[in-house]
Formats: sequence, structure tokens, C-alpha cells
Amino acid sequence: MFTALLLSASVFHAAPDDANKYFAVKVVDDETGHGVPLVELRTVNDLRYFTDSNGVVAFREPGLMEKDVFFYVASHGYEYPKDGFGIRGAALHVTAGGAAKLKIHRVNIAERLYRLTGGGVYADSVLVGDKTPLREPVLNGLVLGSDTVLNAVHRNKIYWFWGDTNRPGYPLGNFQVPGAVSELPSHGGLDPETGVDLAYFTDAKGFAKETMRMPGKGPTWLTALVPLTDADGRERLYGSYVKVEPPLKVYARGLAVFDDDKEAFEKLVDWDMKAPAFPSGHAFRRVEEGVDYVYFANPYPLTRVIASPEHFRRPGDYESYTCVKEGSSLDDPKFDYDAQGRLHYVWRKGAPAVGPAEQAKFIADGKMKMDEGLLQLRDRDSDKPVFAHAGSVYWNEYRKRWVMIAVQQSGDTSYLGEVWYAEADAPVGPWVYAVKVATHNHYSFYNPKQDPMFDKDGGRLIFFEGTYTHTFSGNPDATPRYEYNQILYKLDLSSPRLAIPAPVYDLSTGAAPETFSMIRPKKEGRVAFFAPDRAFVDSVPVLASKNGLRVGKPEEKGALCYAFPADAKRKPSGVRPLYEYRERDGDRRAYSVEAELSLPGYVREEQPVCLIWRAGSR
Repeated sequence: MFTALLLSASVFHAAPDDANKYFAVKVVDDETGHGVPLVELRTVNDLRYFTDSNGVVAFREPGLMEKDVFFYVASHGYEYPKDGFGIRGAALHVTAGGAAKLKIHRVNIAERLYRLTGGGVYADSVLVGDKTPLREPVLNGLVLGSDTVLNAVHRNKIYWFWGDTNRPGYPLGNFQVPGAVSELPSHGGLDPETGVDLAYFTDAKGFAKETMRMPGKGPTWLTALVPLTDADGRERLYGSYVKVEPPLKVYARGLAVFDDDKEAFEKLVDWDMKAPAFPSGHAFRRVEEGVDYVYFANPYPLTRVIASPEHFRRPGDYESYTCVKEGSSLDDPKFDYDAQGRLHYVWRKGAPAVGPAEQAKFIADGKMKMDEGLLQLRDRDSDKPVFAHAGSVYWNEYRKRWVMIAVQQSGDTSYLGEVWYAEADAPVGPWVYAVKVATHNHYSFYNPKQDPMFDKDGGRLIFFEGTYTHTFSGNPDATPRYEYNQILYKLDLSSPRLAIPAPVYDLSTGAAPETFSMIRPKKEGRVAFFAPDRAFVDSVPVLASKNGLRVGKPEEKGALCYAFPADAKRKPSGVRPLYEYRERDGDRRAYSVEAELSLPGYVREEQPVCLIWRAGSR
């Protein structure tokens, strides 16, 4: 049973008797002033401390009190200023009951807010007598660590579920999906910038209990959590699950439904391991052509089904957005081509989706050309491919686009620790450009998920979390308390650093590309090039009129898109010149990224109009 939720916004804890024996160091973001969690303070003799979710370290070390102590300061995605010797750190005069504040610069675009799960979330704050926002600031549900979050709004509460979870009493914990609830911020819950007060479903010993013990040996992993309403108007939580055996091999899968009274999932049906589609990842709803669908993003939303309990449980009702023909398989694919000889991607029943791993294998095996793949995500700045391993997709009202939060596989600083932000004007894309928003140096931050129920200011502020762990990183050094837990980040979508190239469609009716729009046409349109729809550093507006395209002054409004000036000194690797072609015997103009466009009767101007991003391969 879970304890009734507190409605107060914050909880004050009396200072412990020995609070005045500690020296409090608080590390804050130099831009926002918010305390920064997960900052390492290391002494010259390698004593290591990590700030809690308030950004606080409670220091009390025999032999070092009442002395000047130097602390090296370091954190993933943040930098402390160097001194004259290139050393990043500060010397502090440590006194019992004293305090100091250090300001650290955020390199990440995303701001780290706090840890959601595990022990000692506010341990140091409690030691120094600072207030904390949670009912249980140091140990909640006897949970020390939790893998991979799933959450959904159900009956006006947020329901949370996790993967394998650690406990204090023994190295083996809960491998059958623990869960919790919290209040929505709009219904008395905490502001997401402050914290999340979780009320765990617990067993008789107070540990987060099993909510999804399904038949078979080994762990049960929940996925595809989605609330659906039945014919009688009753909403219930549904999900799919897999059973796992060493070494991380899925040997069975099925569907389940949550029993609100028992606070546990009940099995619905088994799912054929050979079925072409299976609900997996994070769900969202979308009405398309009058039909209410639930999509499953993992991280790309390439699987969907009509949003009802009846359709959810029938394998034959699922559709995949794919180029593989119905009845074909990923082991022996039969591709569908259109009249122009291009791979034809459409929604199909009875066919598997081609995800990032499958696409990469088809290309490596010579079954698919590089530019035939649907998934072409790239780094906006370097133009290098970004292999999106896992993540989520949701509609964002502020950007009027679908936004993806995904972790990269084989990133520069970590195998599974670099988090990217991308946008698209449709759930299936084109997903072409992305910006790195958070990095974890030689540490994993896998299975990230946006929490859309926390969106603020009309979607301008979004929040995402992920599993912070040294697993898969090659780093043997696990961060105390933070290891194997969920950490929440905030992302301000108004930042110019998030100006991402979007499709600019060619709406021309003739052979000459002369009419453009960033509004996706109802019928499939040709992408002429990519460019951001908002200003960014060193950008210029590109304006359209009856006389063609021109580059305006930075303050001019009504731009078609934004670009780099043709003579830009600072430019990313992926930009290309946009050329103007003039009609020899008329006033018409055409535009292309092609330097030698075959367009009879037109002559190319010598200087490009501006620098934009290349046209997509699809």
C-alpha cells in the first residue's frame, strides 16, 4: 500500500544537533543560481564528495577542520574556472558550522535539477540542517537504485514504474517492476523544478514491492505503458512486458493490465515472439484522419495501433511504418519500391518496422543504400551521423513540432551517455538534425524519457530523465548514491542553441524550384533544403517575396527561415550554399543547393544567397 500524498509544496526538517559541526559547500549554476547535483569535490589527498540534489556537500573531516582546504571541482557537462596553473578548483577555509558557495558554469544546454530515485537524495542537506522538498529526503521505499523509468498520467495521478531495483539489505532486489504514484503539479504536486514526491507501492517490510511478476524465470521488464478507455468508459493502465534470461536475452513477451485495487499488473495475453510488431517504448496518442492511434516510440515512433483495449491486445491490428512488404521478415526482407525505384515507406499491417539497428545492418549487408534509409539523424554542427539508441517522442505545443529526446550509441565521451534533442513536423519524420543537450563523461545515461506531464510555460520548458550508471561505460568507478538511479534535467526550448534545421518544402508546380514553405504539405512534399525557423547566433533571416528570396537584416520579421550569411566565417560542417538561378528571358528565379542545376533557360548567379543545410536524402 502507498501512503497518502502530502499536499504541501515543501517540508522543513529540523536541523540535527550536530548540524553546526559540518561545513556546508553549495555549488550553484552560475546562470540560474540553482543548486547543481552530482558535482564532485575532491581534496588534494583524494577524499571525494558529491553534491546532493540541493547542490550541497556536508564536509566534516578530522584533521581538516578549521583549515584552508583545496577542492578540485568537476561535474558532467559543467566546468569550474581554471586558475593560473590550469587547475579547476577552489581553496576554502573550512570551519564547523560555516558555509561557502561555488559557482559552476554549465556547458550542457540542459540543466541538471535533481535525482529522482535512490538513497540519500538530500542527505547532505539534512546533515547541515537545510530544508528539503520531499517527505522522505534520504530513503524512500527502501530504494537505493532503480533502472529505466516508465510513467503515465492515470486517473489524475502520475504512475511510475521502473526496472530492476536495489535495496539496502541484499545485493539482489526487486526484478519484477516496482512502482509508485505522485500528484500532478496541477493537482497539488511539487513544481517539477523542485522535486517529485513519490509514494511507493510497498511490501510488509516497507520495500518497493513487485507489481509485475509474470510467468517464467528471470526479470520482468515493463514497456509501452499507456492508459486506455474501454467501451464502458473506464480507464485502465495497459502495458507490454518481456521476460529476460542471461545474457539479456528476451525469451517471452506479453501484455498486461494494471489492477488499481491490488496495485499490480495482471497478465492479459502472450505475444508470439515471431509476430512482426510488438508495442515497445514510450506511448503517445495522435488522431490521424479521424482515427485515434497510440504510437510507440523506441526512440522512433514506427509502430502504432488504434487506441482501444480491444485493438491493443490483437497483434494483427498493429501497423509498422516500414519499407518491408507484408508477410516479409527482417531476416529475409522483401522491400517495396515505388514507381521511381525508391524504397516506399508507408504504414502496413503484418510487416516489421526497420529501426536504427536493422537499418544499419541492411546497409552493412548491402541490402540497402545509405541514402535509402528512413533514419538519417545527424549532428547539426559536425554533420556526423547520430545513432539514436533509445528515447521518447512527444508533441510540443511551444515549438509546434514533435520533439525527441534520445541517447546516442557510441558517442564521443560515452558509449551511452550523450543525450540529443531533435524536432520533426510529423511523428515519422523526417528526423534529420539533432543537437547534443547533455553529456556524461565515460558514464552511461541510458533510456532517457521526456516527462511531458511536467511541461511548463506552454511547453517552453520540458523535463527529461534517464538512468545514470557506469554499466556499459567501461568506467569501473561507480558514483556513490547516484549510481543506477534516475536524474532529471530541464531544457529551455527558447534557447537559440536549440535552433535546429527543419524541412523547407518545394511547393513549385513547375520544373523550377521557386516556391517554398516550412509548413508540411498535406500530400508528401519534396524537401528542398533544411534551415531553422528561428534566429540563432550569427544568423540572417531569409525572406520570400514575388521577386524571389533575399537575405534580410537580423531585425527583419516575417522570415521564411534563417540561415548563415554567404560569407560567414563561422559555419558548421553540414551547411551548403543556396544558389539563385535567374531566367534568361524573364523575371523568374529558382533556388537550389545544386551548383550545376539542369534547368533550361536559367543561369546561376555567381554568389550564393546564403548558407543552409543540405537537402535530406529522402
